[in-house]
Amino acid sequence: MSRPVTLFTGQWADLPLETLAEKAAAWGYDGLELACWGDHFDVGRALAEPDYCRGRHDLLARYGLTVHAISNHLVGQAVCDRIDARHEAILPPHVWGSGAGARGDGTDVQARAATEIMATARAAARLGVSVVNGFTGSSIWHLLYSFPPVPPAMIEAGFEDFARRWTPILDVFREEGVRFALEVHPTEIAFDSASAARAVEAIGGHEAFGFNYDPSHLAYQGVDYVDFIGRFAERIFHVHMKDVWWASHGTAAGVFGGHTTFGDRRRHWEFRSPGRGGVDFEEIVRALNRIGYDGPLSIEWEDMGMDREYGAEEACDFVRSVDFPPSGVAFDAAFSSE
Repeated sequence: MSRPVTLFTGQWADLPLETLAEKAAAWGYDGLELACWGDHFDVGRALAEPDYCRGRHDLLARYGLTVHAISNHLVGQAVCDRIDARHEAILPPHVWGSGAGARGDGTDVQARAATEIMATARAAARLGVSVVNGFTGSSIWHLLYSFPPVPPAMIEAGFEDFARRWTPILDVFREEGVRFALEVHPTEIAFDSASAARAVEAIGGHEAFGFNYDPSHLAYQGVDYVDFIGRFAERIFHVHMKDVWWASHGTAAGVFGGHTTFGDRRRHWEFRSPGRGGVDFEEIVRALNRIGYDGPLSIEWEDMGMDREYGAEEACDFVRSVDFPPSGVAFDAAFSSE
């Protein structure tokens, strides 16, 4: 089993897709995970223009690349979030519209975001990929570790809100033969193993809902990121290979970040180029082998202390070096006389 090594284009949306494709091919990648922003993948054009998706494939093929998944994290975030001015910076104009609207509650933005994610499922089917990665947003993230104490009913209402907004979206995914892979991540309805299990329960185990596994968002929290793979084996739809460093000693800014920015030396954790943080990728690969995952290993490259082109090339080599196929026999089978 040789898993394709791909590059998530979300952090490279300042580059035209063709420029990035040429670079990625030179760095040794097999394909790209296309972000639905920049000029990388346009949901509206995919649905409106008969030749658009073929054109994306043709562009990638010129550089020997393929596409296995697309990602629409930015719009997905607005489906369940409490909408405020921050969202204007990440949403396309037709989703943001006039913002929170006359009621000031953001429901118009949330509704347009839901419609866009449904369209993303249809666009993915048109492109011929079966996975859309993304975020869900959360109406209750702000209640994490809050005071006054949170009544359990408020948390339950947040999961009910998630189910109410996402079940119709997931129904469209199922109709299109596409699956939605939530990147378990702080600020989402699921940000660790416990909340991921609760999210699955909230939507009644909907078969179109699963996870884009990314250990970097779990490890620094103290979550068992290898156990996550086995726990949700049937719902690991896609994998991000991203590393993170976290301090072994006390720091001025803890796990919550202390309102510092990435790169601040006071921080307790920082994303790192694969192989340069604390994530045990060998154990991850062994766990992926156990569950039979044969999809792409997609590098989401983030490292404030390293040149990104140097890092992207090094990361591709590193991920190839840690991937290996599972054994097809018991190690002691050769001793049998049968």
